[in-house]
Amino acid sequence: MTPDMANRFAAPPTLDDIAELGRSALAAILDEVEELAPREAEAMRAVPIQVAEFPDDETLADLGVESPFELTGLYRGVPIGDKGTGFIANDVDMIFLYRRPLLDEWCETGEDLSDLVRHVLVHEIGHHLGLSDDDMERILASEG
Repeated sequence: MTPDMANRFAAPPTLDDIAELGRSALAAILDEVEELAPREAEAMRAVPIQVAEFPDDETLADLGVESPFELTGLYRGVPIGDKGTGFIANDVDMIFLYRRPLLDEWCETGEDLSDLVRHVLVHEIGHHLGLSDDDMERILASEG
């Protein structure tokens, strides 16, 4: 599936469809991030995207989120700025996209699904990398 097909589903997009949109968006976003933080962008290329129907109860509780529909994505991992020399990871960094909240927002806003996924990823990656709001807005404004 290509991003331009994202709004042409006869049935709701599957977990695999969302993952494909996410991988495509991530590659384009990291091309943009590379200009701001080349080393960090390269490290991010290895971060997997996991798609689930909803965030789990533990995640919702940890974040203080009441409704599972409020969370469309999440970056789990240690922010790049906190990874110094000798850093040993306790877990693998991972990006989560949550299908049902994404589909709800897609239906409510009418926004192109690939653009919505891209927007979520820019913010998750941006916060992880410590990008400014201006940097994230610049990335979102690019063609990507």
